[in-house]
Amino acid sequence: MQIFSNLLSNAIKYTQEGGIIQFIAEESETNSSTYGKYHFIVSDNGMGMSADFKETIFDAFTRAESSVTNKIQGTGLGMAITKNLVESMGGTIEVESEPNHGSSFEVILNLKIVENRVVSSTEQIEMHETDSDILDGMRILCAEDNELNAEILMELLKLEGAECTICENGKRILEAFEQSVPGEYDMILMDVQMPVMNGYEATKAIRRSSHEQAKTIPIIAMTANAFSEDMQHSLAAGMNAHISKPVDMKLLKKTIRNIKLGGGRSPIY
Repeated sequence: MQIFSNLLSNAIKYTQEGGIIQFIAEESETNSSTYGKYHFIVSDNGMGMSADFKETIFDAFTRAESSVTNKIQGTGLGMAITKNLVESMGGTIEVESEPNHGSSFEVILNLKIVENRVVSSTEQIEMHETDSDILDGMRILCAEDNELNAEILMELLKLEGAECTICENGKRILEAFEQSVPGEYDMILMDVQMPVMNGYEATKAIRRSSHEQAKTIPIIAMTANAFSEDMQHSLAAGMNAHISKPVDMKLLKKTIRNIKLGGGRSPIY
């Protein structure tokens, strides 16, 4: 949903009134019995882009500069986020464009085929109550110093129905937690490698604070490393669990469920 929301939003922004925007979806042949291969194309006959800009469109904070585009508001992160989301799903995204002749974005994804089986009502309830909606309505405090990663994480959590407040370093997240009213946040996602105060230091400071939730709020470490030593450091600092980056939403849901069921520290992943 977020991928095509971004692509269609861009097509609308950069296509003149009376222009044409197309969204095409088609299934392709594949030898796999468990995955279907799908091509999605979002095209327009709008302003297009130069060859030089086409090479950098998926980089963060990149926007074409012209008298028209300068009037269009944007963060410059939309296409970078889109590419990251596509690649996180194991897909690819390509673009073809010419100035004043429009643009065409092609996304190829392999999507798992739903099994043709009957699920009992009991099993449906159990699935619904365990992982599928566990993030819905949660308010999460996130520590992430990389702006692109922060935008991606916020979008992924938003798709799951969760609200997210981003802090760019450990000191900021400590301040945000200490200034919050009890119950304002349900959980903390803590990047480990950060400037000013790293995730371990921030977690220890949170656990030592006088805040009502200091000892009970779940804190999950996020790090590019998944070594046993890093996991032990996370637990020693007072974190409940450890997940690797980029964040796998299914694993995050499972980790949260384990914390809730265990009432404390969960197994480390």
